[in-house]
Amino acid sequence: MGTRKLYELLEPFMLEHQIKMGRDALFDLLAAHRLLVRRRKRKVSTTNSSHWLRKYPNLIRGLTPVRSNQLWVSDITYWKVGQKYLYLNLITDAYSHKIVGYHLAKNLEAIESIKALKMALSSEKEIQKGLIHHSDRGVQYCSGNYVSLLRDNHISISMTENGDPLENAIAERVNGILKGEYLECYSVKSYHSAKQLLHQVINLYNEERPHLSIGNLKPNDLHEKNRTTTKLWKNYYYRKTVENTA
Repeated sequence: MGTRKLYELLEPFMLEHQIKMGRDALFDLLAAHRLLVRRRKRKVSTTNSSHWLRKYPNLIRGLTPVRSNQLWVSDITYWKVGQKYLYLNLITDAYSHKIVGYHLAKNLEAIESIKALKMALSSEKEIQKGLIHHSDRGVQYCSGNYVSLLRDNHISISMTENGDPLENAIAERVNGILKGEYLECYSVKSYHSAKQLLHQVINLYNEERPHLSIGNLKPNDLHEKNRTTTKLWKNYYYRKTVENTA
């Protein structure tokens, strides 16, 4: 967990026990013990967009979600377990940042991504009209079965257009959080053990981890109650867009 969020959670305990430590001091303490979250380097490509299947336009430019189940973002990331790579399919609600669907696969076939989508659909009591599903242009998301499942549930299809990670920034960020703050901290040797650990990690992420981008609330709390929240961080995608057009 990042130090700012950790400080937010520890502050009541420190006040109760009269421990005087500011945020910067906590950063220094964690750095001295090599406990800061390390930045990851992406090595494995999980997106193949060089295919003949239909690709869809980006429907979410300038869109700011105002409720849960208005926009779902999907992505696939890799996880090295032992000497092999496993592939984590994720579907995240863009408003609450809750992971609503996930599946750990041994390959990049479309059927594995469909399992994550089916989980997302079954986890929600009612899918409201106007839900958008946003992803990259990978062959998994363009496959006939995946597209049909979205259409059968009256979900609009949106995709990135130029390969810029900022076009699917929330999904990319969730990937980084799960790997950098959780999964890479454990030594896992088998697919079965990885699935068990992943289930625990998703629950921790959804139930326990506060997000600066949703007013330091926890994803499940915001998702279930659909509360109004305020971001505590800057929109870097918007800032970059403004700088490039200035």
